[in-house]
Amino acid sequence: MQFRYKARSGEGEPNEGVIDAASLDLAVSSLQRRNFLVISIEPIEGAASFGAGAGKIAEWLGVFETIPMEDIVILTRQLSTLFEARVPVVESLKIIIGETENRKLRRHISDLLDDIQGGMPMSGAMARHPEVFSRFYVAMIKSGEESGKLEDIFKFLADYLERSYELSRKARNALIYPAFVLSTFIIVMAMMLVFVVPNLANILTESGQAIPIYTRIIIGLSDFLRSFGIILILLLAVLTVLLARYAKTENGRLYFSRLAISMPIIGGLYKKIYLSRISDNLHTLLSGGITVVRALEITSEVVGNEVYRKILLDSMDSVKSGSMISESLSKYADIPPLLSQMIRIGEETGKLDYILKSVAGFYRRDVDNFIDNLVSLIEPILIVGLGLGVGVLVAAVLVPIYNISTTF
Repeated sequence: MQFRYKARSGEGEPNEGVIDAASLDLAVSSLQRRNFLVISIEPIEGAASFGAGAGKIAEWLGVFETIPMEDIVILTRQLSTLFEARVPVVESLKIIIGETENRKLRRHISDLLDDIQGGMPMSGAMARHPEVFSRFYVAMIKSGEESGKLEDIFKFLADYLERSYELSRKARNALIYPAFVLSTFIIVMAMMLVFVVPNLANILTESGQAIPIYTRIIIGLSDFLRSFGIILILLLAVLTVLLARYAKTENGRLYFSRLAISMPIIGGLYKKIYLSRISDNLHTLLSGGITVVRALEITSEVVGNEVYRKILLDSMDSVKSGSMISESLSKYADIPPLLSQMIRIGEETGKLDYILKSVAGFYRRDVDNFIDNLVSLIEPILIVGLGLGVGVLVAAVLVPIYNISTTF
């Protein structure tokens, strides 16, 4: 619902406008949190019934709306730019609310604005919205508040999130093309086997000619799919659900995380992405004034792989006991010697944040080159593989038919 209000600010200046709220009490509470003395407030005529219904529909639809990483990156860059322009926090958030198209994110920012106007520090207000602001994000903002360098921290965060998003987007896009082509190929082949091959099989059987072994295999596969295809689909669906549930357990997360970095070719890509993320996270946190122990703990939560999460947590315990980071990391086979040796150099020279920045840049370039090479190799491999698959199917069907035609 929309309410038109008249109020006075804490300095006694008159203020009036329109506010969105689910009820009159919530509208008054929201204005009071902004340090307004409410003089009058009333629902806007004509907007009450329609607005309420539309608001409920929008709220219901918002349950299914997600907040993509791209929107959080844009939000952070907007905050960084506005802080750099010396725009106050409250005004910055009001500007961003007006420009945000994602309804769910807009609600989170509105609640954030209300909390900040109510006297809560920005880091504390952000911590109440973990769907938008991760613990990594909140820790960086808190360090900026404590050091008085919030403007620099937002710039660090914006740069970091853009790098991280670009890296993940590039890796994801590299895998979309082969996944789409393979899925389409499997669907087309299945339709051929279910709908086309049976009709041709009848012709071959009625001809009385000897059927080649490779054709009999194709016909047998067609018969199997027609007889047990539904059961096979159900079994695959059940297996998918069971694997999804297993993946949520601790052992499941560890198994799939290990599988991701152990797969041929793709495992190397994932490994470089995680190492780049570890280096970049640690660099950003240490540059923001976060302690080494805290930086390792936060990085373990956002690295996105259970294997590396456990490595970072074990390293954190070792650092608490007095060990060096490089010494702790060097014990693990999943940490390449390059990373641990570079960290050792950073610890010895007192330039750990600079070294981590260089290592993160190295792994990002390595991932870029890896993806470029992978994409250039995938296309010819897919063409050859799909050509062989189609060729086998066509040969299995056409060769016997050609033999029949030559017989008559």
